[in-house]
Amino acid sequence: MTDSTSTSTGAVLDRARFGADGLLPAIVQEESSKDVLMLGYMDREALRRTLTEGRVTFWSRSRREYWRKGDTSGHAQYVRGAALDCDDDTLLVTVHQVGAACHTGAHSCFDVDPLDPVTASAPADAPTGSGDAAEPAAGSDR
Repeated sequence: MTDSTSTSTGAVLDRARFGADGLLPAIVQEESSKDVLMLGYMDREALRRTLTEGRVTFWSRSRREYWRKGDTSGHAQYVRGAALDCDDDTLLVTVHQVGAACHTGAHSCFDVDPLDPVTASAPADAPTGSGDAAEPAAGSDR
């Protein structure tokens, strides 16, 4: 690891806003399909390992230990990118997924129980873009 990698990893670790339980939600997305595969949780050490080792590491809330996706199943997640959200309190990890992401054997944990919500379309005159005027200002608590 180079000094610049250490510095940038340290800066990310300091910037990340872990919850009161010390955990950061981590959304895992497949690089090739853009499918959302799963949601896991990372503490500071799991985030450090994920950013520096090239494999996704989570903190198991039930077993109270670190686990690296694929170590027992062979269904590994290789890090291709990572980004904190605009509030620094959620991580998106882009991965190359080998095998199924879900412990049930499904491709994605969200393939297991699809819901049937009522859907809506935006009005034709709705503004386009990434922002929403009704959204709180950057840096405000949401």
